[in-house]
Amino acid sequence: MNIPDFLSKKRAGSLFSHYNLMDSAERILCGAVDFIYSKHPQPFPERQNLINCKIISHRGEYDNRSIFENTLKAFDGVSDNGVFGIEFDIRWTKDLKPVVLHDKNTRRLYNKDIDVNEARYSDLRTSVPEIPSLEEIISRYGKRLHLMAEIKQEVSPEPLKQAGILKKLFSNLTPGKDYHFISLLPGTFNIIDFVPKSTFIPIARLNLKSMSQVALQSNYGGVAGHYLLVTNSLIRKHLGKNQKIGTGFVDSENCLFRELNRGTEWIFSNNAVQLQTIVNSSLKRVKGSSHLRRNNK
Repeated sequence: MNIPDFLSKKRAGSLFSHYNLMDSAERILCGAVDFIYSKHPQPFPERQNLINCKIISHRGEYDNRSIFENTLKAFDGVSDNGVFGIEFDIRWTKDLKPVVLHDKNTRRLYNKDIDVNEARYSDLRTSVPEIPSLEEIISRYGKRLHLMAEIKQEVSPEPLKQAGILKKLFSNLTPGKDYHFISLLPGTFNIIDFVPKSTFIPIARLNLKSMSQVALQSNYGGVAGHYLLVTNSLIRKHLGKNQKIGTGFVDSENCLFRELNRGTEWIFSNNAVQLQTIVNSSLKRVKGSSHLRRNNK
């Protein structure tokens, strides 16, 4: 297996800087867009769209003060409330132990300057015990929640060995049914050779058109992107190929109803429990209306 170009240190460093800049710009843009869309009432979704809806919690339920993102406490708050799945990020320690953390460094969340790929797992666990291993996540939530595991863009020192580690960890789960691998860079999928291509979901930023083409040409399981950029025609194109569409980050009832009315099935959210409550109450409302209509006949 050849090591792709994106895994070189020079390339990886460039990508880290690029995506850090994009993160800041995206947060500002998404905040403004979310506010606008949350104020626009949407038609009540059809019952089948509500049934098909699958809410995916983005890094769990957290405030990053008492409960931190990508931790067992954050994900417990999801699993206890009937949400379909969780999205989390995989990083590798120096001794090739996969752990769950979004950033390559622990500074932002834990105020400790530790680069994950430069720390041994035992040392990282001692310094920041909140960071779970991928093994813990799979053991605790596998088959209970759908796992959307994001493969981060970073140097892979031993890709063959790392692929083997992932294969062993996910061996008791069924790809596609129990989990998917997602990534901002589809090239990261190249080191994972133990699942069908339909297990892979590329994530788009502003490059939705190209990511859509990659998903279609590679027979991946679908594509995910911001709901503002995902057009109705793109949704129809992927659904026509039996691929899934995921949109994020949906955080209000009006945004949720808009996506369900468009046929979006995977809803990524930072407020997953709140959205699940809306879906549940909406289904009860539909059931109640159907019962009332039958009684009036």
